[in-house]
Amino acid sequence: MTLYENWMNKAFSKDGKSMEAVWDDFLPKEQKIYEYILGEKVTVLEGVVSELALRFGVTSEEIVAFIDGINEVLPKQYDMNELEENSPIKLEIDFEKLYKKMVEYKAEHLYKLPQWDNIYTEEERKNFTKEQKKSRTIVKSKKIGRNDPCPCGSGKKYKKCCGANL
Repeated sequence: MTLYENWMNKAFSKDGKSMEAVWDDFLPKEQKIYEYILGEKVTVLEGVVSELALRFGVTSEEIVAFIDGINEVLPKQYDMNELEENSPIKLEIDFEKLYKKMVEYKAEHLYKLPQWDNIYTEEERKNFTKEQKKSRTIVKSKKIGRNDPCPCGSGKKYKKCCGANL
């Protein structure tokens, strides 16, 4: 079984529910890693899985879980099932993408970390938050009424033109 599969088996039950005790233990560890990355403005984090785990005081499975969490914002994404203890890792971190992804996932404990103050102003972070929330908003166009002019420009009512065959 891979490190990722082991993590998933611990973090989720067979019916897909989160194992709260596992997450309660992992999330503060994950936050400490992010505090380091943001505090030191680390844009590239490299090492092998086991070394990174040792460096941050977590298990190899937990460092793989961390990589899984940041994977979507990396220019080169990892196949999580291929990661092993001796797999080389190079995380190239784009802070703007990372911030927006944290907002998208509603990870308030991460996007509200004080370390962000040294990277972006409060105004920039507000703009990123707005951009992220707008990108997920679906805007429905106004529905065409049967008696409205047809949008094709024929001058006929919609029900007598393009809407006749519906």
